[in-house]
Amino acid sequence: MRATTWILAALLLATPAAAEDYEKGPNGGLMLDVAGIDAELLTAGNTITINVFEPFKAKPVSTKGYVGAVLVSGGSARETVTLAPQGENSLKGEAKNPIPAGATITLTIKTAEGKSGQAKFKK
Repeated sequence: MRATTWILAALLLATPAAAEDYEKGPNGGLMLDVAGIDAELLTAGNTITINVFEPFKAKPVSTKGYVGAVLVSGGSARETVTLAPQGENSLKGEAKNPIPAGATITLTIKTAEGKSGQAKFKK
């Protein structure tokens, strides 16, 4: 029993902390894998854009039939923004206020094929 406890403790200490490893997207944004696609986050002022690509490739994926939303958390402020398909491979939405530096943006997305997932971006 004592050996098992030591082994479990060693494994827990050896396991790296759960942190997102961002890739740099084709447009310079933060990119994470979610729901079988690569989602690239871009923000400018109040605008939030998620560009969608095939996993591990910079090949755009059509967002026709996609549904998405983001929760923007910065300090004590929280806002949910609905995203709508725009252009060939983008989902876009407008927040009421500019996206602050250091905000956490949680993406919830559902693909046209019915796959869904969440990804958390730290701006």
